[in-house]
Amino acid sequence: MTSRSTSHTGGFLQRMRSGLRRSMPGGADHSLRRKLLIGTGIALVCTAILATSVISRSFDDYRRARQNLRELENYRLILDTANLLSAERGPSNSMLGDTGATPELRDRLTAFRARSDAILDQLSTAGVPADMLAPTKAQLRKGRREVDRIAAIPRSMRGLADVQSVIESMFAVVDIFDSVIAWKAGVLTMQNPELAAPVMTGRMFGQLREYGGRIASQIMAPIAVGQPLPLKNLVDSNRTRGRINQLWNLTGERQIVSHNDVRLLTDLRDVEELFFGEGLGLLDELTVQGRQSGNYSMTADEFTVRFVKTLKPLERLRGDFIDLTIEQLTERRNGALVTLAVTIAITAVILGILAGLLIAAQRFVFSPLMRARDAVIGLAEDRPQPSYPEPRHATEMRRLFDAIAVLRRSLAERASLTKKLKHQAETDGLTGLMNRRALDMIGESHTSSQVMAEGVCLILMDLDHFKSVNDRFGHLEGDLVLQESVRLISPMLGSNDIFARFGGEEFVILMPGCHLDEANALAARLRSALEANEFLLSDGTALTVTASFGVAKGDLGQLAWRRLVKAADAALYRAKSDGRNCVRHSAPLYAPLVPDLGDLDMEMPVQKTSILNDRR
Repeated sequence: MTSRSTSHTGGFLQRMRSGLRRSMPGGADHSLRRKLLIGTGIALVCTAILATSVISRSFDDYRRARQNLRELENYRLILDTANLLSAERGPSNSMLGDTGATPELRDRLTAFRARSDAILDQLSTAGVPADMLAPTKAQLRKGRREVDRIAAIPRSMRGLADVQSVIESMFAVVDIFDSVIAWKAGVLTMQNPELAAPVMTGRMFGQLREYGGRIASQIMAPIAVGQPLPLKNLVDSNRTRGRINQLWNLTGERQIVSHNDVRLLTDLRDVEELFFGEGLGLLDELTVQGRQSGNYSMTADEFTVRFVKTLKPLERLRGDFIDLTIEQLTERRNGALVTLAVTIAITAVILGILAGLLIAAQRFVFSPLMRARDAVIGLAEDRPQPSYPEPRHATEMRRLFDAIAVLRRSLAERASLTKKLKHQAETDGLTGLMNRRALDMIGESHTSSQVMAEGVCLILMDLDHFKSVNDRFGHLEGDLVLQESVRLISPMLGSNDIFARFGGEEFVILMPGCHLDEANALAARLRSALEANEFLLSDGTALTVTASFGVAKGDLGQLAWRRLVKAADAALYRAKSDGRNCVRHSAPLYAPLVPDLGDLDMEMPVQKTSILNDRR
């Protein structure tokens, strides 16, 4: 508040104080009314300060939302530029194909180049410095010259290395421009931390489109010259596919479903059907043809036209996501305006109410207090005065807080009961371990970025011939064997490992962020420990029990968890089929497509034989 407004407020309070002082007949009345004036004045000033703070905050929210909208629109323009630069590779690749530089292809390429140049010139409005764009423009000119030079050479005289060099030169354009995207994303995140999530997600959606186009270009050179697919191109293509899968796992279905937007859900379906289904399926078909003979079923131009259509859902997905974010920011801005208007209206109402309270307090509070004072003085002077009932407000407040105390105790008892019931529902009553229900909740949930990057390992353990224990010695003795197995295994696990009973004689060990060889080594140690242990039954009988292990590595999440459990179960079945008392594992579920390297299962030789002979 400024000194000028403070001066006006002080003068107003002084005039009110002087007016009330003149109307007070006595010293006591004077004191009480002064307190009324001061209290009301303080309330008015505090209300004005609070209202000013709320109004200022609402205005700041509006201004910030408006700025975020502008910056996000500029960021979208930069992402659109990257998309057009990537899309220019399509007609460029077609120029290098079987048909050569036909007038139709040349006109198409010219149109794409014009679009790229136009949007590059618009980036100055997005605040991109000219010197930051210079490397991209230079590389773009170089790549275009190479495209025109190779396209002018007859197809029979073109070498695979020449075409591959042109394609990589166009790759470099987008790679250089990515520094502009990273710069803008960093600036937005620093200036507006609330934009960090949509900015990074939008960038990764753009990278999905880039890598989607790049994976096709990586096999384009052999198709263009009609030669077999080199191993290097296959390796690069598989590496790019792995990057695509990684980006999709990070930003795909979870991000889309969390927004619950019809457009994004439609884009999700189209991406899965067209790109991951039709597009990558077509890529796999040509890859097989290239590795076998080099006799491709279509020309480079035909492949480009068909594959580019499958990239459209990726472009729509990125655009719709940014549009949705802009719509949300627009709603936030409009909400800030509504809040501002409502705050001003409420402030006016509150100030009016306070003025009314000043009048009401005089009539209903202070006047009765004066009458009460007169009554007390009258009693002291033995003068008859009307009596007034004692106020009951204190009694009512005590009753209120007593009720709150009862409610607090009731809620505490309910919370304790809920916690106890939850623990019972998620715990195996026999072993005290986590049960399958609780384990599935963990497996189907999302986890940290570190775990998602490194994956999890799952060890599925099954006691061999355990049915024979129950049949021969009884279920109570079988329960003792299960409990003793848990006490034997638990100290051998890491602090971050999750140990659960999967059902019957099956147990699960979940190891976050570990490598497959570490899980195999742990399973081997557990197998050896169980085999070497003698279980003493109630009658003193010493029993040897062995176990079979299935190990798998994958990710968490609803679908990934099911695949992980299925893979571990399949490995366990192989262990049972191979004679039990051994460890088998499956290959990592999320690994990119690679040539078949044979059976990678780790065989653990059986050193002792269980005394139990029946199956499970």
